This record gives sequence, C-alpha cells and structure tokens, in this order.
Amino acid sequence: MGESSDSVSIDIDLIPLGGKECTVKTSKGSVTVLVCGDQEKPALITYPDVALNYVSCFQGLLFCPDAASLLLHNFCIYHIDAPGHELGADVISSDEPLLCVDDLADQVAEVLDFFGLREVLCLGVTAGAYILTLFAMKYKERVLGLILVSPICKAPSWTEWLYNKVLMNLLYFYGMCGLLKECLLQRYFSKELRCSVQGAESDIILTCRRLLDERQSLNVMRFLQATNARHDLTEGLKNLQCKTLIFAGESSPFHAESVYMSAKMGNKICALVEVQACGSLVTEEHPNSMIIPIECFLMGFGYHRQSHFASSSSNGSNPASPSRHSCISPELLSPESLGIKLKPIRTRVDVEI
Repeated sequence: MGESSDSVSIDIDLIPLGGKECTVKTSKGSVTVLVCGDQEKPALITYPDVALNYVSCFQGLLFCPDAASLLLHNFCIYHIDAPGHELGADVISSDEPLLCVDDLADQVAEVLDFFGLREVLCLGVTAGAYILTLFAMKYKERVLGLILVSPICKAPSWTEWLYNKVLMNLLYFYGMCGLLKECLLQRYFSKELRCSVQGAESDIILTCRRLLDERQSLNVMRFLQATNARHDLTEGLKNLQCKTLIFAGESSPFHAESVYMSAKMGNKICALVEVQACGSLVTEEHPNSMIIPIECFLMGFGYHRQSHFASSSSNGSNPASPSRHSCISPELLSPESLGIKLKPIRTRVDVEI
C-alpha cells in the first residue's frame, strides 16, 4: 500500500447520485470512488456485483426517502466501483496485470488510507459482498459492521465455474450481447420481475439493460475472472468479530450460499433477512424491504433515522413504505437482537408484488 500517498483525485460534474467522483491510484492500479456526503461523518463503504457500478447497484436503495434519511443523515458514503466499471470507463489495457480477489480487497484498504478512514461500515452485493467480507477478514480492526446482500463465501462449484467460463467467452468474443445480458439479468432479478404477466418489461429491467450497455465487456470479464478464481472463506468466517446483517433474495441463484454463510458465522454476530419474490439484487428489486432491518441494525451502533423523513412514511404518504409492505418478526426489532448481542435469526420479509 506504499503508493497510496501518491494518489490523486479528479472531480467530475453531473454525478447521478450527487457527490464527488475521485480516481484513486493504488499499488494494484486505479480505482474510482464516488464520495457522497459530509466527509466529517462516519464512513459507509459500498461495493457492487459483477457488471454493475454504484448507479446500477445502489440507486434503488438510496433513492428511497427513508433509506436516504437513514444512510445519508448518518454517513458519508464511499461508493467503490470494481476496476473499469465506473461511468465512462475506458477498456483496461491488456498490459495491466489481472487482479485476484485478494488484490481487490487490498485496494479497498488503500482507498481507506487515501481518505484517512480508520473504521468503516460496509455494504456489498454478491461478488462485492465477497470482496468486502474478505477485506473484513484481512483488516479486522478497520471494519465495524457488514451489510451483505445475497453474499457468496465459498469457492465456485464446478457448475458455476463452467457457467462463468461461458460468460467470459461471450464477453471476449461478442461483448455485452443480448444473451450475456439475459444471463446477468437472471443473476440479479427474480423470475417474477423478469417475466411480467403483461409482457412488457419493468422499468427496473429496462434501466438495467441500458446501464449494462455502458459497461466495457473486457473490464467485466476481468472482474468475473477474479470472482471465478475466488477461494473459500468458510474458515475465516468463524473469526469475524464484526456484527453482520445478511439479506438473501429467495429467488437468488446464491440464496443457499447466503443462508450457509449466515449459519457459519458466529451465532452472536449475524442476522439473516430473507426477502420473498426477490433475486440477488435486493437493493434494486425490493429496496424498501431493507430499510427497517438496516435501521435496527444501525441502532446497535447508535445511529438513527432523520426524524422529518421518517414521518413521511408513517403518515401513509409513501405507498411503498416498509411499514405497509413488510412483515418483520418483532425479534428483529429487539435491541438485544440487533444491538451489541446480535442473534442469528431467519426473518422472512414479505413484499407485495
């Protein structure tokens, strides 16, 4: 991490989620970070899934008024994109060495060094959740808590490994073609969302297709190569001490692995929330189902939702309010469950379609 002191930042206007976009030079290459909020506040780090960036992975959650009042009120959010996944990215030169998952986790540490951050909370989705979990294992003293969405923790099975090889070949020879996008949409979203009864695709699917078109296929291939060579984190999970909240979409291809991961973590630090009729990308498909569990989880750290935003959902003005569409066990709302003494629970969140 010796080169982080030479890092530079570049401000770019018209960032979709607001904030300042910075390019941070690390010993493993450059990484783009979007900084949203007051940098005097505690830090929340995000990392997206394969072929996604901070816009396509987290805008659904952060555009919810209740989530914005909770997260942006309490934190400065540092959105880290995988190398070459940022908006307007160029193709990474073939001369650049391929990064493994450990390199990507070390990059996160260098980003923290660049911004002078000592301890952070982390929010990651699937492959991004794996990177942040690995980061938490390698730099235990720097992670206060983990919020993981449809996370993976094992080495890929032979089936997944071969499937990813097919995707990499598609990326290499055909780019972000229609078949490749269909495979990625199956990774992200439930069948219920992808196969609408009316026949017309939802705005979420249409937007995701458009954003996938903006990705550089060879850069996506590099990230997929890294995750396809990942190693098993099971043994390391037993030594994690940070409190963890896991969301698992029940229609996610990685649902079983997310449940497995929650079971393997220490039974005093991990809570599991399963979201019905939802794929891996809970942050986009059913973001409202995440608000109350995250709020209760953050209460254990002394954070709270900004009051004037909270009132808007309680008076019924927000038809998608979690108070109307979520059915969450009272055990989840207990400070004993989601405070210092976090219990491993399986809480089912029902979401109206």
